[in-house]
Amino acid sequence: MEGIVDLLIYILKGLIIGVVASAPMGPVGVLCIRRTIKKGRVYGLVTGAGAALSDLFYALLTGYGLSLISLFTNENNVFWVKIIGGAMLLAFGIYMFRTGPKVNTHPESKTKGSLLRNFLTSFFITLANPAIIFLFIALFNMLAPFVGAEETYLIGAGYAAIVVGAMLWWLFITYIINKMSSNFGQKGIKRLNRTIGVFVITISVVYMLLTLCGINIIGEGIPTDETAACALHIEA
Repeated sequence: MEGIVDLLIYILKGLIIGVVASAPMGPVGVLCIRRTIKKGRVYGLVTGAGAALSDLFYALLTGYGLSLISLFTNENNVFWVKIIGGAMLLAFGIYMFRTGPKVNTHPESKTKGSLLRNFLTSFFITLANPAIIFLFIALFNMLAPFVGAEETYLIGAGYAAIVVGAMLWWLFITYIINKMSSNFGQKGIKRLNRTIGVFVITISVVYMLLTLCGINIIGEGIPTDETAACALHIEA
């Protein structure tokens, strides 16, 4: 039973990372919306799939990089690692809210092109944006998705869940765009980006407050001096 619970926790963490990493309306997000409107939902989904595969690459890079760093990190430092992760995500949310997406960054050709071509262009556009690795570092620091996993299948399930989470986001966004294509322009994209920014800001602030109080929603809590201080404050 414990193994099933652990598996579900790793899957849940992967899904959260996949959705949050895909949600920002960067160049690929705008490209997905434009292709959905001009070429159809299938082309939008293929564009999202290319971005999801690139996200997996950055997730693997981040995960293995942080696993090496964790060898030199003791339990007392985990608290600050999570706070830094929350602060990075907060900064990213503020950036999303204040900065509008660049709609004309990647103009589309007049022909639809093959699905493979649409997939590959999306993959390489995302891959050429190394700034996304900072988002993964923030998410990995916050959720510590695969820390303590002794079984390979748990880690594999977690990384697979990142791709599934990303695709769930692209399924959702292409469905919305497909239904509102006639009324979804640049203002709609900017409004969506600001909404996502507010969501990310809220999640990061709540997470840091919970961390300060030693409350861990997913996984085991981390005993710190701040935990005791918060507990005494609540009891008072």
